[in-house]
Amino acid sequence: VQLQASGGGLVQAGGSLRLSCAASGRIYSSSIMAWFRQAPGKEREFVAGIRWSRDYAYYGNSVKGRFTISKNNAENTVYLQMNSLKPEDTAVYYCGRGSTVTTMATSFGNWGQGTLVTVSS
Repeated sequence: VQLQASGGGLVQAGGSLRLSCAASGRIYSSSIMAWFRQAPGKEREFVAGIRWSRDYAYYGNSVKGRFTISKNNAENTVYLQMNSLKPEDTAVYYCGRGSTVTTMATSFGNWGQGTLVTVSS
């Protein structure tokens, strides 16, 4: 499966963005779909994950209460609604597919190109 993230852009602190991750090919029901982000000079950081076959979602501590992950199984798409954005949310955001409920980037793959989110202060 190939994943393509989109929806990034420049936004002021306190603003909102909605990212999309479109998958081409079949996503197995056992899959975990997740968003990660990577700022310059930093490691890839877990943001949010969701089970493809259920509505179970989990979040990184830095985004809890501000970001919401969701999915549309019929459209093979995962979304990330980002509210109350902060300058420290600035990063390239990637979506990935895994098979385990984990926050480790090494457990996910099928990374696409990512989409850049820039939050100005």
